[in-house]
Amino acid sequence: MKNILFKSLAAVVLLGGLSSCSDFLDQSSPSSLDGKNIFSNYEYAQGTIANIYQEFGEQNYRARAIWYGYNTDIEIFSGSDKADGKADLATYNAGVGNDQMNVTTGTDLWAKIYAAIERANLAIEGLRENADLTDANMKQLLGEALTLRALHYVDLINMWGDVPARLTSLNADNMYSGREDRDVIYKQLIIDLQEAQNLCAWPNELDATKTVERVNKVFVKGFLARVCLQAAGYAQRLDGANRLSTDPELSKEKLYPIALQACKDVMDQEGNYVALKSNFEDIFNNNGISGDIINAGSESLFEIGYSNNPARGRIMYTFGIKHTTADNMTTMLQGSQVGPTPTLYFDYSVKDLRRDVTCCPFQWTKGVQTLQSFKSWSFGKLRYEWTNRMIPSGNDDGINKHYMRYADIVLMRAELENELNGPAAAAPYLTKIRNRAFSTTDRATEVTAYVAEASQSKEKMFQAIVDERALEFAGELIRKADLIRWGMLKSKMDETKDKMNAIVNLTDYDSKHPYSQLSGHVYYKMSAYTWTRNGIATTEPNAKLNFYGLNYGELNLDPEGYTEFTNSSGEASTWIKDTALDDVIDYLYVRDPDKYQYWPVFKRQIRIRGLSFRGKIGFSTFGHGIFCILICNLQILSARKMVTEGNSLIIGTDIKNQLITSILTVDKYFPCIIAVFNFTSFTIDRMPNRIFPTTIHSSDFNSIPPFYICIDSQ
Repeated sequence: MKNILFKSLAAVVLLGGLSSCSDFLDQSSPSSLDGKNIFSNYEYAQGTIANIYQEFGEQNYRARAIWYGYNTDIEIFSGSDKADGKADLATYNAGVGNDQMNVTTGTDLWAKIYAAIERANLAIEGLRENADLTDANMKQLLGEALTLRALHYVDLINMWGDVPARLTSLNADNMYSGREDRDVIYKQLIIDLQEAQNLCAWPNELDATKTVERVNKVFVKGFLARVCLQAAGYAQRLDGANRLSTDPELSKEKLYPIALQACKDVMDQEGNYVALKSNFEDIFNNNGISGDIINAGSESLFEIGYSNNPARGRIMYTFGIKHTTADNMTTMLQGSQVGPTPTLYFDYSVKDLRRDVTCCPFQWTKGVQTLQSFKSWSFGKLRYEWTNRMIPSGNDDGINKHYMRYADIVLMRAELENELNGPAAAAPYLTKIRNRAFSTTDRATEVTAYVAEASQSKEKMFQAIVDERALEFAGELIRKADLIRWGMLKSKMDETKDKMNAIVNLTDYDSKHPYSQLSGHVYYKMSAYTWTRNGIATTEPNAKLNFYGLNYGELNLDPEGYTEFTNSSGEASTWIKDTALDDVIDYLYVRDPDKYQYWPVFKRQIRIRGLSFRGKIGFSTFGHGIFCILICNLQILSARKMVTEGNSLIIGTDIKNQLITSILTVDKYFPCIIAVFNFTSFTIDRMPNRIFPTTIHSSDFNSIPPFYICIDSQ
């Protein structure tokens, strides 16, 4: 998170779980805190909420969670044709032993999400029991905790389908819980979000809601609508069937009115608390997410906040335009891990202003744009030159992840209105999004006539909305969930395969995709490129590619002033050729995406290092709350059964066997692996005699000193 200050005690994460663990710290301390003290004090309570947000920055959430979003009909991992763990995750071919997910460090994605849920549970329980919930600031904290827990459960359901439902803090009753039908979870999340929308403040009403890195009322309402649409939609079930829920409480008739009202509530506040950016590019450039603009009240409703110092998050690394060499814009030789499918560019109208922002056939080499192969497109929504800072080499870049934009609410409303009230009711909202996508001179044909055609039937309007969400949100990791809830994941991916087969043969796919009007040749000329950082404009001469041959009808084989694309041998060559997409077509998916919508629960390897457990307990690298509660519930450790030896904690021999037995037992129940990993190895680097109060900047989560507990070593 970039610019938020959370004033808190570093210890509140752990102490939230100490009420069930009286024998752990059985001596009093002047600095000790209990739940009543923590959750009745706003600054302390706010620290527990900061701890939930902090899990976003942990590996592998920041590096692996984004992999869920590809491949789709419009997005593809650039290494899909490689037989490795990353490719398997993208192509619906992941096994339980996947080398990208089967990790041993406690930082695996499953573990980090459940760690965040445990922290949310502790905060929810503590606030309900001890906070003055007539106070707007305390209400906001409870609303945030409820919403963040819902967000993490939606992530779990998206990735794994039916998962354990742990909606109270870890205890003997839920410790070994197995998978729960997602319908049960969805119903609770909807209840929670309905409560949270009444608890959270509007953007800029409170200090906490001045930034899009914190939950606010407009996001809660938008997220409630998204969850309702998803819960009422299609999904693969444990029996393998791809179907709607059979629970009447999760029917469209029940949930769509709730979702529609939430969208209406937000749109009624347009101009006050939300607004569409007038220029699509400004959502992403140095006036938007790339420029670290995090002020609430505009189009961005919520962002997963990543730190710049030290850098966290791999958003630019994954979705930015690739730089193959260091230059004036960045020294990070990353980007374009994921790009648009080669046909997405041609799905846009040539007049659509979103096209050239979203789809780019080039990369940067030595400060100059160079044409990539036809199969290797980049998303252009994130670009290093749009940031207000130099991003160094490495993997993390500190760029936030858009979780929801106002445009999503507008298009959700169009979808809901169409279903409940017909295409005429949906038309104004489809119009609203397309108006921004086209210049005023093009709106008569591209907006008015287009929407009129779509309004002829409910089915035509629905298909128009399906298309519009692709054009608007490509590369923003919401397409896969959309396709699943519509029951269209495989059918739309097969449609893309058919388009790719047609385009390489330069044959028309349909009237909207007249690929015969492409020559297959691409020509270019160079011009100056100007970019701005921190208000200083820099012009790179002869750095920008200008293309001929990418638009339908550009069939001249010798356009004046342009140079033809050449292959790696320097020979003139057609850019679109019949073999260009063979491996892309074959590896868009390996196994049927409708039958393998979800990742398996990956194996966890547990290693016990005898009696001495080494590693660092830190504010950001260790799930304190879960650690405390688990060891208390299992009665593995107590203060009086531990002695210190140098910088290591040595566990008494009398509980060695109990510890091993407990770990082996927990290994049978994957929900608890999160806790096992949190204490299989650790070292206390120092053992002060008190818990230290401090003011923690959110960007310092991973650099503050280790903490913490007063251990009775008698």
